[in-house]
Amino acid sequence: MKPSLTVLTLTVENLEKAVAFYHDGMGLKTEGIIGTEFEYGAVAFFELQKGLKLGLWPRKSLAHDSGLPVSQAGSPGFSLGHNVSSESEVDQVMQQAEAAGAVMVKAAQKTFYGGYAGYFQDLDGHLWEVVWNPHFEPA
Repeated sequence: MKPSLTVLTLTVENLEKAVAFYHDGMGLKTEGIIGTEFEYGAVAFFELQKGLKLGLWPRKSLAHDSGLPVSQAGSPGFSLGHNVSSESEVDQVMQQAEAAGAVMVKAAQKTFYGGYAGYFQDLDGHLWEVVWNPHFEPA
C-alpha cells in the first residue's frame, strides 16, 4: 500500500447541521450536500488541503454501505489534529469553534513539549486538537 490519505470521512447524525458547523461556523469551503438523489448517498466534502478532503456522511449511511452496525457518536478513540502557526491562532480557532457550537473539552494551554493546545468536540462528538507546536511547522 502506498501511504496516502485522500478523504477523511466523519459520520454525523444530522448532515445539514454538520455542514453548517464546518462551513458557516469554521469557514471550510464546500460545494454543499450532494448525492441526495440516492438512498444513503447524501454527503458533503470540504477541501482541507491539496489532495485531502473532509467528508461528512450520515452515520446510518456508512453503516448501510459497510454492513456494520450503526456506531456510537463521538468515538474517543482518536482525535483530529489541526496545527497552526501561533498560540494566538490556537485561541482564535478555539473561539471560532465554540461560537459555531462546539463543546470545549480542554481550554488551550501550554503543553509539556513547549507548545500550546486545546481540545473541542464538534456537533457529533468528534474530538479536535488545535495545536501550535514549535517543533512542527504547518504547511
